Amino acid sequence: MGNTFGHLFRVTTFGESHGGGVGVVIDGCPPQLDISEAEIQVELDRRRPGQSKITTPRKELDTCEIVSGVFEGKTLGTPISILVRNKDVRSQDYNEMTDTYRPSHADATYDAKYGIRNWQGGGRSSARETIGRVAAGAIAKKILHQVAGVEIVGYVKRIKDLEGVIDPNQVTLDQVESNIVRCPDSECADRMIELIERIGREGDSTGGVVECVARHVPKGLGMPVFDKLEADLAKGVMSLPASKGFEIGSGFAGTLMTGSEHNDEFYTDDQGEIRTRTNRSGGIQGGISNGENIIIRVAFKPTATIRKEQRTVNSLGEETILAAKGRHDPCVLPRAVPMVEAMMALVLCDHLLRHQGQTGTFRPKLGQAG
Repeated sequence: MGNTFGHLFRVTTFGESHGGGVGVVIDGCPPQLDISEAEIQVELDRRRPGQSKITTPRKELDTCEIVSGVFEGKTLGTPISILVRNKDVRSQDYNEMTDTYRPSHADATYDAKYGIRNWQGGGRSSARETIGRVAAGAIAKKILHQVAGVEIVGYVKRIKDLEGVIDPNQVTLDQVESNIVRCPDSECADRMIELIERIGREGDSTGGVVECVARHVPKGLGMPVFDKLEADLAKGVMSLPASKGFEIGSGFAGTLMTGSEHNDEFYTDDQGEIRTRTNRSGGIQGGISNGENIIIRVAFKPTATIRKEQRTVNSLGEETILAAKGRHDPCVLPRAVPMVEAMMALVLCDHLLRHQGQTGTFRPKLGQAG
């Protein structure tokens, strides 16, 4: 019921924010892939709360346990279960929200749909659900890198009206991780941090844009019509909490151009490979990867739960005032970076396996001039 993502590389996440734990079951991972808890933990540490002064102060180590599917450091080809136990829960912070709806949160819609909800930390609608995605994404990243040399790098492009200048074709993970806001433009990053801190002190929140690039993606990934690669990417990242917009390549800016300005002209490079001179398509044409870098952007709204007083109603429809307690990010963007990377990896890994299954072989030279 909406908890599973993917076709051949399938992930099912489980758990609630203040329950016993959260995690993921991964089905379809090929056998004999070297993987360890330590490798997965690297990605989870980038996502975990309490990692800096501009994130929620909730103290969770988010230590992962591989429960099944791995033996002596290698995948078995059977379902992989990964569990992260919740430790630092303070459910009493949410007592006021038992019957009171937080504006722009999932409280009212969950009640409307199910007639019951876990009000402690948001339950299933909490961003802690993304732990399972990031853990699965770590495995997908390794498959992509080993099979095709794919490299995925995400970063904060914009916070509110502050936008960094970043070259997606050259940016490195080290540059992204060089500051707590994960913006490779160091000068802009300093201003972003100041802005987030000020807004947080005011009991408010802010949003922004994460940009993500996948480099060395093979040609031929994606299916025509309903399973176009960009369509699955859009679904993947738009299923993340607080996501409100998706762009690929030129995105909405392309609407201001003519066809002659926007089209990516072809040429043949020195290795005889068919390439494009520009990349306004964002690495995908006709729903299928063309071998150029895939570049996407995801817009995230300001965090819904804030300390400022807001008008709302309770489950009886009575008007009231809410100033939320609890520990929340004044800006989700720094922690959203590994989430966006994970969804990019899950989509590309699934389509890589589907491409191999349909064509019978991986074709790294697809599209070479004869």
